[in-house]
Amino acid sequence: MPPYPLVFKPLLKQTIWGGRLLGERLGKSIGDDTNYAESWEIVDHGQDQSVVESGPLAGKSLHELLTHHRRWLVGGKDASPSNALANDNVLESDGIQSNRFPLLLKYLDCNRVLSVQVHPSDDYGLKMSVPDRGKTEAWFVVDAKPDSVIYAGLKEGVTASELRQAIHAGQTEQVLHQFHPTPGDCVFIPAGTVHAIGAGVLIAEIQQASNTTFRLFDWDRTDADGNSRPLHIEESFDVIDFAGGPVKPIHFDPSLADWQTLVECDKFRLRAVQNANVLVGDDDQFHILTVPQGTASLNTKRQSIEMTTGTSLLLPAAHDEVELQVGSDSIVLEMS
Repeated sequence: MPPYPLVFKPLLKQTIWGGRLLGERLGKSIGDDTNYAESWEIVDHGQDQSVVESGPLAGKSLHELLTHHRRWLVGGKDASPSNALANDNVLESDGIQSNRFPLLLKYLDCNRVLSVQVHPSDDYGLKMSVPDRGKTEAWFVVDAKPDSVIYAGLKEGVTASELRQAIHAGQTEQVLHQFHPTPGDCVFIPAGTVHAIGAGVLIAEIQQASNTTFRLFDWDRTDADGNSRPLHIEESFDVIDFAGGPVKPIHFDPSLADWQTLVECDKFRLRAVQNANVLVGDDDQFHILTVPQGTASLNTKRQSIEMTTGTSLLLPAAHDEVELQVGSDSIVLEMS
């Protein structure tokens, strides 16, 4: 089967903190509601499955591709650890399905502040009643209102006792490191980092393929029936890294004429580029590409694909090298 860039149908998620920017800014097919919070662009997690939109594999889920065309999709056993497959031998031995694509790409419209939360590590995830991967993630700020806030990590020196006291007093915000984000900021959130995204922020997020979140504080919100969302205080304290401290943003430099690596860890690599012609692929590993702003042309030996704002695709490991033409007012993110 000849490899080709895979485009999937996004999965839209509605929650109390969502808005309408997924449609208005990113071109997603939303309805009339005002609570569209997440667009899951590429995912293989339980019932949440990306499905190929066109080409010979149209109608196939990402899970099916990994099951039947693993090497074609993700490369050989000795592929780069940044492909996040290095942990699969551990996960498989503990009962988590190793035949699952390791990363999840999504866009988030944070129209209202998200809960203060934390994600577990792989080790903790394996021990849960329903085992799951841990969740390390990174955000790229697509847009942010001038007064918006990101909460990333605890303030320096905050102890478990001080955090617990702040939660019980309804003053959790006071012990969180916070800053006003600007478009182009990147924030790396390793598992165990307490965090929250404030109102007025539109982000692209790359993360491990996990859906485990422990809520510490939800701003005393209730639904129309007066019910609060559940909190997970003790589970959170089990996984928080109190030595992590404040998390500062990484700044994207649009003047660079090549890829800028924003995050590189044992789970994934995140790069960005603007106003340049760059190459990607032909290295025996998969590459996820998305356009949070503007447009880009992806040129292969067989076709040229115009990627508009909000377009995401997956370049299989078996694909040969492709060229990306990115304009001065456009940004492409690459994840592997």
